[in-house]
Amino acid sequence: MRRTVGVAAASATVLLITGCGGGGPQSGGDQKLTGDKIVLGVLNDQSGAYSELSGRNSVKAVEMAIADFKAKHGDQAVTEDITVETADHQNKPDVANSKAAEMYDRKGVDLILDVPTSSAALKVADVAKEKKKLYFNIGAATTELTGKSCNKYTFHYAYDTYMLANGTGRVTTEQVGKNWYILYPNYAFGQDMEKSFSAAITAAGGQVVGKDGAPFPNTSGDYSTYLLKAPGLNPKPQVLGTMQAGAELVNVVKQYNEFKLRDKGVGLAVGLMFITDIHSLTPAALAGTTYTDAWYWNFDQTNREFADRFQKETGTRPSFAHAANYSAAMQYLEAVQAAGTDDADTVVKGLEGKEVNDVFLRNGKIRAEDHRVIHDAYLAQVKPQAEVTEPWDYVKVLETIPAAEAFAAPSPDCKL
Repeated sequence: MRRTVGVAAASATVLLITGCGGGGPQSGGDQKLTGDKIVLGVLNDQSGAYSELSGRNSVKAVEMAIADFKAKHGDQAVTEDITVETADHQNKPDVANSKAAEMYDRKGVDLILDVPTSSAALKVADVAKEKKKLYFNIGAATTELTGKSCNKYTFHYAYDTYMLANGTGRVTTEQVGKNWYILYPNYAFGQDMEKSFSAAITAAGGQVVGKDGAPFPNTSGDYSTYLLKAPGLNPKPQVLGTMQAGAELVNVVKQYNEFKLRDKGVGLAVGLMFITDIHSLTPAALAGTTYTDAWYWNFDQTNREFADRFQKETGTRPSFAHAANYSAAMQYLEAVQAAGTDDADTVVKGLEGKEVNDVFLRNGKIRAEDHRVIHDAYLAQVKPQAEVTEPWDYVKVLETIPAAEAFAAPSPDCKL
């Protein structure tokens, strides 16, 4: 790892303006667009556990990208007709499957974005492969998207379980405690998180002394059975690793504090956390918690300027999912602009191997081998309440994890 104090504001502004470019603009006569338009689809959770961290505000982020793309290219844009279709997949794989097919077939969607919930994300990858249409996953973490379930038309954009475990699992084992109890949501994301964290903990010299899969979605919101079990395990865990996300993470942390597990010698490690989770719980509930973040709104001036615009549109600061959806939409539009066509195979060819610096991707690269989008990640820590000087500025970035170290090497299971 290497330390960083952020990117200089002047340089960052240039990154935001120029980093998305994939070549010069195409003239109107070169346009080869289906229906002379581009349709972006945002498929995500708009009513459940993951609605705050992404949800309808990811739609707004994509709309911001469209507006910025049009402002940048003006009458040289490949088309002025760029719209957004959106749907709620309710965190259900079957719903995600049907909604994705409807978007591609009936709504004329060229690219599907977001799709949190790994089980749903894998279904959409299958549909993208079948329909030969583009899919940029933002919200899911399973490494299978760039492993055995990879395909030519799917790109994994923001983060994955390896990135999270490589940072949080290793550092917490080295600095907090060797013995872990892992609590995870019992579906594809949680199962992958458990495997990735167990591997990172073992590699750092620790051990998992117990693990349990909780129902997902956990409609009762009750995690007492698991949390009360932890202090009585032998050997006793020094760390409770919770792999829940969104509203479910909020419930776990509230009950962890209610049962005073920290006072019983069981520390807390959070596998996946968004700024919206910290806002819901307050920094006081999480003070000192170290976790791995894909992006932070107040990391530097470029991020803050985007966050200020986003807050004017939504009333809230952006999570990393919101920023990544903006970036992904912009990268797709720039790829179409450069190619002069929305033909999926042509766009894929233009994206593969591309190096990118923009508001979300720092030292970014779209790997041709597996379509994993790598970029710098961050080891972050929640501030004590006394150190919070303005709303939403709840985190200090301890270290930057360089892109080449943040993500695993391409999987031999991926056959594009």
